[in-house]
Amino acid sequence: MLTGINPLLNGDLLRVLDHMGHNDVIMIADGHYPSYGMGVPVLEAQATTPEVVAAVRTVFPIDYYASPSVTLMTPEPGLGEEVQTQLRDAVNTKVDERIEWIDRFDFYERGREVYAVIRTTETRKYGCIMLRKGVVGDPEE
Repeated sequence: MLTGINPLLNGDLLRVLDHMGHNDVIMIADGHYPSYGMGVPVLEAQATTPEVVAAVRTVFPIDYYASPSVTLMTPEPGLGEEVQTQLRDAVNTKVDERIEWIDRFDFYERGREVYAVIRTTETRKYGCIMLRKGVVGDPEE
């Protein structure tokens, strides 16, 4: 174990986050998402999506140059509100303009272009999010 590193961030996950560059995108997906069918590397995390997002954000700057920095799947009416509120809180950005909402099928298509997917144990629907990596040292607005 390392001091000051969230225990959800294992060595494999930290390596992938470190290897990502500015503007690369990581997806943190619920257990329903077809992670292994996207053709990109998949890492497993034994926690809910909001817990993993909060852990990732302790070491992962989001992009404040290109908009959007955060992408969420537009839910069907009456579904996903609780988990998506928790995801937005876990991102911990005060700039709502950095958050994009896209259709489920567009989300799947974009999922084929991400750097990697972190597959969580989240069972709630619409518990998926994409984060665009920023530059270390930039002020988080």
